[in-house]
Amino acid sequence: MKNRKVLQGGEVGKEMERLRSEGKRIVFTNGCFDLIHAGHIQYLGEAKALGDVLVVGVNSDASVGILKTKRPIIPQDQRVEVLSALEMVSYVTIFVEDTPYEVIKLIMPDVLVKGGDWEIEDIVGADLVREVYSLPYRQGISSTGIIERIIERFCHSL
Repeated sequence: MKNRKVLQGGEVGKEMERLRSEGKRIVFTNGCFDLIHAGHIQYLGEAKALGDVLVVGVNSDASVGILKTKRPIIPQDQRVEVLSALEMVSYVTIFVEDTPYEVIKLIMPDVLVKGGDWEIEDIVGADLVREVYSLPYRQGISSTGIIERIIERFCHSL
């Protein structure tokens, strides 16, 4: 059965046009979302609070591989499945490019959001959107940190 929250290509553009015609405020964010953790949940909740519809762009496996060594841990289909199950996430789309610029052009959100580890001037797509936010980063919680703790605690004891 097709997940109605997962949209690709032209589907996402058409759905955003429909929502915009209803006066909905569209928020877009993106990331790898390799290991979903409390920092992601807080961040996605804050992003959703900025509008009516939250669209999450997810880096494809190939795209993550370019950005992060030995990643992703979780395949894109599973990352999308988890994200689409979250209440605050309205839609999920996968992008294969290095950046979500083309997806942002297709969606043309009202608001663009990234985590606090991004400076606003460095956020891809900021030139296309009226409102851009860098939300506070939850210190001490990251997928990389979780992976490092797993390696430290379990791999050295094998």
